[in-house]
Amino acid sequence: MTSHKNDGPKLPVQQLAILAIARFAEPLALTSVFPYLPEMIASFGVEKNEVARWAGLTGAIFSISQSCTAVAWGRASDKFGRKPIILIGLLSTMICFLVWGMSTSLPMAITARAIMGSGNGNVGIIRTMVAEMVPERVLQPKAFSLMPLVWSIGSVFGPAFGGFFAQPAKQFPNVFGNIEFFKTYPFALPNIMACCVFFISFMTGLLFLKETLESKRNKRDWGLELGEKLTRPFHRSKRTKNLRRRSFVDSEASAPLLAQSTMSSSSLNLESKHSDPVSMKDIFAPQTSINLICYTFLALHSVAYDQVLPVFLNYPRVIPDEHNTSLPFKFTGGFGLSSDKIGTIYTVYGISCGVIQFFLFPKLCAKFGVLGIYRFATVVFPIIYFLTPYTVLVQDTTARYIFFLTIMLVKGFVVIVAFPCTTILLTNSATSLRILGTLNGVATTFSGLGRAAGPAAAGAVFSWGVQRGYVIAAWWFLGLIALMGTIPPWFIIEGDGPTASSTATSTSTSDGEEESLLQRDDDDDSSVDGYDEVAVLEALEGEESESETEPGKERKKRTTNGSYGTMNNGTAS
Repeated sequence: MTSHKNDGPKLPVQQLAILAIARFAEPLALTSVFPYLPEMIASFGVEKNEVARWAGLTGAIFSISQSCTAVAWGRASDKFGRKPIILIGLLSTMICFLVWGMSTSLPMAITARAIMGSGNGNVGIIRTMVAEMVPERVLQPKAFSLMPLVWSIGSVFGPAFGGFFAQPAKQFPNVFGNIEFFKTYPFALPNIMACCVFFISFMTGLLFLKETLESKRNKRDWGLELGEKLTRPFHRSKRTKNLRRRSFVDSEASAPLLAQSTMSSSSLNLESKHSDPVSMKDIFAPQTSINLICYTFLALHSVAYDQVLPVFLNYPRVIPDEHNTSLPFKFTGGFGLSSDKIGTIYTVYGISCGVIQFFLFPKLCAKFGVLGIYRFATVVFPIIYFLTPYTVLVQDTTARYIFFLTIMLVKGFVVIVAFPCTTILLTNSATSLRILGTLNGVATTFSGLGRAAGPAAAGAVFSWGVQRGYVIAAWWFLGLIALMGTIPPWFIIEGDGPTASSTATSTSTSDGEEESLLQRDDDDDSSVDGYDEVAVLEALEGEESESETEPGKERKKRTTNGSYGTMNNGTAS
């Protein structure tokens, strides 16, 4: 056990990987919409100059709905557990994507997006689970970069098959041309494929994801038991030699490895603490409020950029002349690309973001600090937005695409480091672990307002601008917003994290016990069902020897020396 301590904290790789699989379907499905969204809106009879406005509103209604329910989902996860709420969100989104893909009118599409947003609060809840899995600050850059990395990977596949499989009867007439379903619903196929991925994510979470909410962690989980039963033949035999595994039919085996009386009494105290109502004063502390403002600005302009960009790429090419161009501000036109080519561009963008996230982000955070990296990113954003529309002025095709892809890659770099940075800063500004679920629900609400206002406003400004010959209007609008967003980060003071203040009135001993409750299994060989085998066996042997020598002290020993996962004088190993 001593050597285990000296190894230092480790990431709970297995559970983070399972959480990543559960998360993967959402970015894949959401980004698959980008390449064909302009064509889908146009298929509803919307005029070309109005496509940007309605595309923005379609994205905005999703974010508005998500904002309205984010806090409720966060509170529900604090009460009922993280896992069931995540599974509900996955199932709801899967159903809504089928409806979205078969939309035949603009009102139907908007309604589907509204229900989709209101039925999913997973963004904040997954962030909370990562914070509860990894309370150690030294591991947070890697842990919090995982979900943006998953988003990047989803962004690689999503636009690719979204653009490739949209309108299959038109793109592949020899295969799908005689299928009436795909003629009636030309955008159904990419969403059907996305639903298959949603089903895999749902089943992975149901069978293998462990609950992280303290008050629900020791509750019986039928999904985990089923997953264990299904995977038992693949486990190495030595894992079942020392400890009995849970079974559907064996009530003794389904009981905890340590009897309830051996559990630390602090577990019960923590459960009651988690049930205390969270006040607005706890949520909106000064530093937390500043971080929420930063997060809102970031979501507003970065998501608006991603929503308007496909419309810009799909907009017809216009050759500059003396009638439609008066530099430096008046000019118009786009790239005139179809959905499959837009999908290819987004695939390159997603691959680049994934490489940046995986290889560069942790090293940059270690060298320059999370706050320093975030401040740098906020300064770069407005420069990118101001330069984007000028790519259409380059007449040479190769040079135009090089210019545009360079800007996109720089934008990908700053956005892929900015989001995990602001997530880490927000988490470390929390005053207590017990408010994380609600805090991330509030953060989802604020960011949702930004993600609603940004695309809606940018889409409207884009339509207004192209009607008057000013394609720069939307991009400069976002650039001005990004400029305002550079101010709040300079008032941020990096916090010590919620683990340092999780129980303001508790003693140092109970603090140590509470932090031990957040530890996770580092690998399959050292744990079974969340309990450390060596620690449990040592504890049981200690109790047996003690009961032989000092039977009168057995009860006292049991109630003061037990803890979740490990036992070593009440502290985590």
